[in-house]
Amino acid sequence: MGQRGNIMSFRPDIKVLDATLRDGGLVNSFQFSDEFVKDLYAANVKAGVDYMEFGYKADREMFDPDRFGKWKFCNDDDIYAIVGDNPTDMKIAVMADVGRTNYKRDIPEKANSPVDMYRIATYINTMPAAIEMVEYCHKQGYETTVNIMAISSAKERDIDTALYMLGESCVDGIYIVDSYGSIYPEEMREIADKYMELGEQYHKYIGVHSHNNQQLAFANTIEAISRGVSYADATVNSMGRGAGNCPLELLLGFLRNPKYNINSILQFIERHMLPLRATGVKWGYDIPYMLTGQLNRHPRSAIEYTAQGRTDYLDFYQSLMDRE
Repeated sequence: MGQRGNIMSFRPDIKVLDATLRDGGLVNSFQFSDEFVKDLYAANVKAGVDYMEFGYKADREMFDPDRFGKWKFCNDDDIYAIVGDNPTDMKIAVMADVGRTNYKRDIPEKANSPVDMYRIATYINTMPAAIEMVEYCHKQGYETTVNIMAISSAKERDIDTALYMLGESCVDGIYIVDSYGSIYPEEMREIADKYMELGEQYHKYIGVHSHNNQQLAFANTIEAISRGVSYADATVNSMGRGAGNCPLELLLGFLRNPKYNINSILQFIERHMLPLRATGVKWGYDIPYMLTGQLNRHPRSAIEYTAQGRTDYLDFYQSLMDRE
C-alpha cells in the first residue's frame, strides 16, 4: 500500500463519525441532558459530520437502567425525540457489543427505526458471534461495521483470520480500534495497510477509532487516513473513556473538505463541554493513562486510580510493572 494524497489533498470518500455520546458516555454513565444531546445533534449537522453515534444498544436485563442514562440503551423512541425524522444528510449510528445486546429482541427492521448504522464491537475471540449479529442487522436493512477491539494485544495471525472472516461476510466496513491508546503512527501505518489490502480485495471500507493515552489519537487518525482509511471517529473536545479520543474539532479543522466547518463545534464546547468539566466530569490525557498506554494495558486500572484522586504515579507505575 502507498500514501494516499498529501496534507492538502481533498478526499471525498472520507466520512467523519462523532462518537461523543457513546465513548463520552463511558465517562459519566451516559447521564446527558436532552438539551446537551439536541444541541450536539444540531452542532454536528451544521459542522457537516456524516454520522452521529448515539450510544449503545445494551441489554436492559444485563444493565440496570437506574444506573445509566438513556443512551446506554438507545431506545428508538428516545432517538426520535431528538432527531424526529432526521431530515438531514447526517446518519444515525448505534453500537452493539457482542454478548451485551439482545439484538434479536431490541433491533427492529430499519423501516421502523431512526437508526441507519449498527456498529458491532467485538474482540478477536468472539468474531463468529459478531458476524452473526452483522448478518442479522444486514437483513434488517442497516449499514454495518465491525469494530475489532484491542488489536494491539492480539496475535497477528488471529487478526489475519478475523479479517478474512469479515471479508467473506456481508459487513460494510471494518474498523481499526486502538483500545489501549498504545499504537504509534509507524505501527498504525502498517496496520492500516493490512486492513486496506483486505478492504480492497473484498470491497469493504476501513475505519479508525483511536484513544489518546499517549496523545497520539489525532496523529494515528490522520496517519490511517493517509493510507486510505476513509471512516474516522472523533469526539467533541476529545471526550471519551479514560484519556479520550481524537478531538472532533481537530479532525474537522484538518480535513480539506469544504463541507466541514468547526464553528458550531466550538460553540458547543463553550456552551456544554466547559460547564460539564466544571461539574467534575473528568476525561483526557493524564499520567496514569499514559502509563497504561505505554505498557499496552487496558485503561481500567488507570480509570480506577484516577477516580480515587491519587497522584502517586511512581507507585502506580511499579504496580503495573509487577503485573508483567
